[in-house]
Amino acid sequence: MNDTKMPTWKRLLITNSLLVAASIVGYFVRVLSGSFDPEINKVLFWVFLFFLMVLVESLYQINALLNRILPFRWNIRRRIATQMISGVAVALLLRFILYEVGEPYLPIKLDKMFLAATWFLYAIGSVMLNSIFIINHFIGQWKMSLIQAERLEKEKTQVQFDNLKNQLNPHFLFNALTALNSLIFENQTLASHFLQHLSKVYRYVLQNKDKNFVSVQTELDFIQNYVFLVHTRFASMLTITFNVDADSKEKAIVPVTLQILIENALKHNVADKDRPLTIRIETHDDYLVVSNNLQLKKLVETSNKQGLENLKSLYAFLTDRPVVISSGDSEFSVAVPLV
Repeated sequence: MNDTKMPTWKRLLITNSLLVAASIVGYFVRVLSGSFDPEINKVLFWVFLFFLMVLVESLYQINALLNRILPFRWNIRRRIATQMISGVAVALLLRFILYEVGEPYLPIKLDKMFLAATWFLYAIGSVMLNSIFIINHFIGQWKMSLIQAERLEKEKTQVQFDNLKNQLNPHFLFNALTALNSLIFENQTLASHFLQHLSKVYRYVLQNKDKNFVSVQTELDFIQNYVFLVHTRFASMLTITFNVDADSKEKAIVPVTLQILIENALKHNVADKDRPLTIRIETHDDYLVVSNNLQLKKLVETSNKQGLENLKSLYAFLTDRPVVISSGDSEFSVAVPLV
């Protein structure tokens, strides 16, 4: 976890717990070595624990200060150099104070080579601690970039799918209005019903444009209006059947999913008297499956091949189960997961 996001109390609890554990290990190492009197060893335990706490907290505060006055985004090399030099300086200062004040009270005389080596050890320890802070910062930034990239991709997919939901296929609207115009002269009663169903289709899109999910039953009720419109146009050239079990109707899908899948089938396949198109809507293994007999058009107008991809991407953000697209020699199907 990025330390800038961790509450202070939690950071102190974790850090000091680790330091206490390290000090306990050092205590028992000194006991096993037999070089120190038990009372002196207890004093050393508290002295070194206090020293480690002061050192770690000092380096943390330097890191926090540099985050404000010299953030990594300004100049990475200068920031790292400044942090390392500052950390080493603080560690060596604490080492100087500790040994100047504490050495006279030790029961043994410390070797000069050992004392010289401690300067190096304290400097290396400071570099290692600061390296942890720096690595932690870049890991945090990397995680944030992944989260942001995923969020942006989700927003992009949502916008693309919203555009798909919020506008019916222009060719569908053109064909619907053409059919309506003919019906006005041929059958005014049917024309009135046609217009009512068309308005219900648009009303449903507007009412649910901001929702991620609606119940399957709600979607099925809506799609009957859409089916009425396309049946009026295609008549016997198109058959749409439903076989959805009762339990599945209580589950949810993304609104306008069925319209998009039916429209996709009509857009890419021939539907005429010689080759009628059959679309089946049924449930299977917690999926809603829309399938049709495959009789592809040679040329598909206004197809950018993004509709199903946007649908797949959106469902990928909303559920762990994927949209499954299958295409065989004679049948094409799309299975969307029920939530």
